[in-house]
Amino acid sequence: MISVPLGQVLAWRMRRQHLAEPGSAGAAELARVLCGVQAQVPSSAEQAIAVRQAAPVPGEVDRALRDERTLVRCWSVRGTLHLHTPEDAAACGAAVAAVRSWERPSVLRGHGVTLAEITAITAAIGEVLPGRVLTREQLTEAVLEHTGSAHLAEVLRSGWGFALKPASWLGLLCHGPADGSRVTFTSPATWLPGWKPVTADEAGPRLLLSYLASYGPATLEDFGQWLFRSAKPSLLKGWIAAARDDLSEVDVDGVPSLVRTEDLDELRATEPNRLVRLLPGFDQYVIAVNRGLIPRAHLAKVSRTSGWISPVVLYGGRVAGVWSVENGVVSVDPFEEIPKKLLDAEIDRLKTTRT
Repeated sequence: MISVPLGQVLAWRMRRQHLAEPGSAGAAELARVLCGVQAQVPSSAEQAIAVRQAAPVPGEVDRALRDERTLVRCWSVRGTLHLHTPEDAAACGAAVAAVRSWERPSVLRGHGVTLAEITAITAAIGEVLPGRVLTREQLTEAVLEHTGSAHLAEVLRSGWGFALKPASWLGLLCHGPADGSRVTFTSPATWLPGWKPVTADEAGPRLLLSYLASYGPATLEDFGQWLFRSAKPSLLKGWIAAARDDLSEVDVDGVPSLVRTEDLDELRATEPNRLVRLLPGFDQYVIAVNRGLIPRAHLAKVSRTSGWISPVVLYGGRVAGVWSVENGVVSVDPFEEIPKKLLDAEIDRLKTTRT
């Protein structure tokens, strides 16, 4: 087993995620590389794409969602809204569906719903959505009419979307085009060209390899935390076993970690860097694997209450501070000394990437 220091790993991840050298990749390609872009805050998702582009194109994400349909917004890994390519939406959904998190008694009790009721809602969505684009209110009425159960109205109108997530993971529901300020839902089978459902056995190993292509080397625990915290190790180990021929192990500062075998030469040839980058809130670089990335003393400034992830400053691939902008002025709260010249240059670059 070869040893690779963390600084070298971080530089490799930055390169693979188009952070070392932002280029010409479009929104859909970047979403594919990142295995999805967290999107419960649409402006953060757009900025996560723009910061990886040399010349961001205003409105590109909206056109990809509405007109080209090369991106789709749906509940995905960790039960959170993401932008995905249709292919990755199917794979991530199938992998998360295999966790069956909505069947846990404690989860059902917490939402005041039975497994029979959530199963009925999911089945009804599969019947009423194909070929239609419905607001939440319209979807609620359609499901209530289909099931004949008025009791389900409160669950369906929950702002957290618990009742809709299983349908999203099972490939029955995705977001449609916005209706003014209102969210809409539709069926990926009729909305997305070439939509192809996959099984968890197909999706799991493929998703693992895609994850490692941008976030490796990583551990089984890293992958499980990114996918869904309640995922059983036995499920993940089965996917690793299926992908074993394409995997190798490396030592990252004493931690045995998985990497795609095809990436070993590039990883070993990568030199640590001193680049400074400003990333938006909820950026995948920080969320997907953060072991050794954030100083423990400053963790609360990055991972805040209610699951809020702050915009961060990277220096040499590490989280070296957080930042905010008010009235067009960027303020930085550094955790360590960051070269002023490099930081100023990145702040100037930020102005050109804000879409």
